[in-house]
Amino acid sequence: MAEHQENETTAAAAGGESFIDKITEKIHDIREGDSSSSSDSDDDSKKPAAAAVVEEDHSSFKNKVYRLFGREQPVHKVLGGGKPADVFLWRNKKISAGVLGGATAIWVLFELVEYHLLSLVCHVLIGALAILFLWSNASTFINKSPPRIPEVKIPEEPVLQVAAALRFEINRAFALLRDIASGRDLKKFLSVIAGLWVLSIVGGWLNFLTLFYIAFVLLHTVPVFYEKYEDQVDSYAEKAMVELKRQWIVFDGKLLSKIPKGPLKDKSA
Repeated sequence: MAEHQENETTAAAAGGESFIDKITEKIHDIREGDSSSSSDSDDDSKKPAAAAVVEEDHSSFKNKVYRLFGREQPVHKVLGGGKPADVFLWRNKKISAGVLGGATAIWVLFELVEYHLLSLVCHVLIGALAILFLWSNASTFINKSPPRIPEVKIPEEPVLQVAAALRFEINRAFALLRDIASGRDLKKFLSVIAGLWVLSIVGGWLNFLTLFYIAFVLLHTVPVFYEKYEDQVDSYAEKAMVELKRQWIVFDGKLLSKIPKGPLKDKSA
């Protein structure tokens, strides 16, 4: 009887241990399933992030296209920004048309009508002074207020800014000419000589006023045209630059490389 009771107790304990083992295995399987599902979800969440990075790299590579003269900023900022750039790019069509019309009128007066600058300034001053003088004296007879003549003064700060900018550009031009004359860069030397030669030919055909007017008109037409069709222009410019570089390599190999060069002085000496 005692042995039978002991066997029942042992069997019950074994059954309890097997039941506990089954529960433990079940919990372990559930945890493994959760970890695998969480890892799968992490992989799924990483896939869009990786795709976004690849897409961003691809878009940045596409954006690194050739720009004329190595430009990295918009045309508006290249022109200096502010109101002058707005005028050149026709942001306000009335102001831009007025500036271009005024320049055209001045060119017609001096070039076509052959009006002289000193005569024009004197005639304008005579007319303005006469009108203001008569108006000031006639206001007492016609019971109207006299004209309010503003006090015109040239501010000091803009003049100093213009003078500083002009001084900087002149010094940079002198430094460039000195660098070219030193004989270090043959390519730059030939480019400047060719540019000055072309400019001298154009100066023989046109006077300074006409040349200045043409440059003024180009400044009011070329930037706005380029801003509108910059992708097409940059594409053609890239092809032209590749062809020019290829021709320069051929020219350098056949002619320039055979020119003997003198020894350059060491900069540290």
